[in-house]
Amino acid sequence: MKLATVFVSVIAFTCGSALAQGVLLPQAPPPAAQDTLTRAAASVGVKRCLPAITRLSGLTVQGARSHDVLLDWDRKQPDVGPVFSLIGLEYPNAGVAASITAIPEAGGSCTVSAERISVAPYTCASIAQQELVGYQMTRLLPVFAVYTDPKEPTSSVSLIDSPPGCLVIRRFVEYNWKDPAAAPAAAPGAPVAPLRR
Repeated sequence: MKLATVFVSVIAFTCGSALAQGVLLPQAPPPAAQDTLTRAAASVGVKRCLPAITRLSGLTVQGARSHDVLLDWDRKQPDVGPVFSLIGLEYPNAGVAASITAIPEAGGSCTVSAERISVAPYTCASIAQQELVGYQMTRLLPVFAVYTDPKEPTSSVSLIDSPPGCLVIRRFVEYNWKDPAAAPAAAPGAPVAPLRR
């Protein structure tokens, strides 16, 4: 599958403005956060999985000062082939990486995955003790442990010892997700695809 790459960069910031007699004018709503991944995916022809990408991307970039996106897609069939992205996020005190993948499936559904990768200035053991109480731990290597919560079977947290800190990978996968807005009205009590992260 021939893939192409597009780089898109955005710096989100808030601009203030001064108006004479401003107290008499209605207050403008704050500018909406810019979702670069959604704009990039839409611009190359991704449609079916765009609601899932938008939902995950909005959650991913929330609170970031700026972000850059690397997007890979099939140029010959952008709405049928998978979409892969890597997002670099800048926060006031740290940099974070995230990836979002969306794969169209039969029947109009999408398989999606999202990962958030960061470095914590603490030991992995202390993170597990503070944040992952009640999670089940599976040790893959002496320095690599995966934690899962039975209540969230499609999510995991991986901790990799990287002294003096810890590499943290939070992962979410959902199969056969359908956009609730596009689906026919569900019967009362029927489950709705939440697309959590």
